[in-house]
Amino acid sequence: MEKYVIGLDIGTTSAKAVLFRKNGLVIAESESAYSVNHPQPSWVEQDPIIIEKAAISAIATVIKKGNAMKEQVCAIGLSTAMHSLICINDKHDPLSPSIIWADGRSVEQASKLRLQTDIYLKTGTPIHPMSPLCKLVWMKENDYQPYKEADMFVSIKEFLLLRWFGEAVVDYSVASATGLFNIHTFDWEDDILEIAGVRREQLSRPVAPTAICQGLPKEIANEMGLKEDTPFVLGGSDGPLANLGIGAIEPGDVAITVGTSGAIRQMASKPRTDEKQEIFCYGVTDDLWIMGGPTNNGGIVFQWMRDVLGEKEVELALSQGGNAYDLLTKLASTVSPGSNGLLFLPFLNGERAPYWDANARGSFIGLTLAHKKEHMIRAGLEGVVYSLYSVGEALERLAGEPVNLFASGGFARSPLWLQMVADIFGHPVQVPESHQSSAWGAAWFALLAVEEVSSLEAIKESIPMKQTIEPNRVSHDVYQELYGTYRQLYAALKPHFFALANFQRNS
Repeated sequence: MEKYVIGLDIGTTSAKAVLFRKNGLVIAESESAYSVNHPQPSWVEQDPIIIEKAAISAIATVIKKGNAMKEQVCAIGLSTAMHSLICINDKHDPLSPSIIWADGRSVEQASKLRLQTDIYLKTGTPIHPMSPLCKLVWMKENDYQPYKEADMFVSIKEFLLLRWFGEAVVDYSVASATGLFNIHTFDWEDDILEIAGVRREQLSRPVAPTAICQGLPKEIANEMGLKEDTPFVLGGSDGPLANLGIGAIEPGDVAITVGTSGAIRQMASKPRTDEKQEIFCYGVTDDLWIMGGPTNNGGIVFQWMRDVLGEKEVELALSQGGNAYDLLTKLASTVSPGSNGLLFLPFLNGERAPYWDANARGSFIGLTLAHKKEHMIRAGLEGVVYSLYSVGEALERLAGEPVNLFASGGFARSPLWLQMVADIFGHPVQVPESHQSSAWGAAWFALLAVEEVSSLEAIKESIPMKQTIEPNRVSHDVYQELYGTYRQLYAALKPHFFALANFQRNS
């Protein structure tokens, strides 16, 4: 009987379950969406109970779609987005929503904490409102009632593990992303816990990514379509798992991921941080770290352009059963690289790396009467890649020059976006068959945990690759010329971003 493995990826907007063969071939995929709530300006929250139901549904659906028997599922690996924070009681019920990475309520606290560079040097987590550390300090300073009543503070993955298995454990990479975890000692940092007003017993026990939870309640196992003793393997956060799932685990292997947000990352054999605080450095295993930087603004920029500029394309897609994004991409492809001198700073949701500035704002620069909708759309897509390129410059300073570029995430389905990456970076871009690299990385850790595979490195032999996108040197030269201007715009506009952000928060 053939054995299968499931990668469960809990993202910002959906839970995705992917049923894999051991060689990396996808048998079936399932996705259960959920909403993101904005109860106040800059607050970004989700309902953890709805996410739990979505995760259960995704697993059950993918097993049915793949016509798999429960006995064939040898393990499930877990991947989740970083930086979520939930206050829970001793019965593992949520006292607060899940406050996610995009939440910006702790801007003031982050600005003060950022002056304490020792925090970053110990944790590798840049000081930014995304960080649970900053969220906890905000809760403490604002007498947030769920904070005062909480028995524990957990991420969405820990929440699910507590609900399903009653185990308070957290993998190294999720723990690293809290800003409370020392990446040199692989333990919670007492000095920082004191700043957050948190006790050790209110946090989960850090464990390796191959740690296993077993013993699903019968009702949940039946709902999922699994055996009660199916091993659930902790895996990691979506970033390092995307690198693993795409095979970017050697020095010089750089992974670029764009989903709702985006990131560029490289694995390292030792942690590296410096006082510039431009990139993150998180623990993955006892001897492996992930370095890189996230952008707040990936696919969310394209979504905004669809909503604001794509009314005609949305109507056409609805009437003809097509996809509005495909129509907008087709329109953007009619414009030459560089969008006729139009630049877009894609900071619609503030920005993380390399600036770590929640006050940053989006801007079109260079608009003229000659520019049309197609120029604005293309400039928006190019702006996201410019942003990733600027993070790549900071990463290169600490991790070395890129040798191989790998693309994953939803944007890897867009030929235009992939060509932009190849052209702006000036490197070939390798693209796998499956764009669910985080799910495959989680699944591989699961296979390793149940001894179905021998090593992390062996995954390189089990990643079906789809294509390699070669850079266009003429386009690369155009982009390099424009990038010089793009790179200077943030510094020039930063004081104005601050003023506008204050106005927006107070209006």
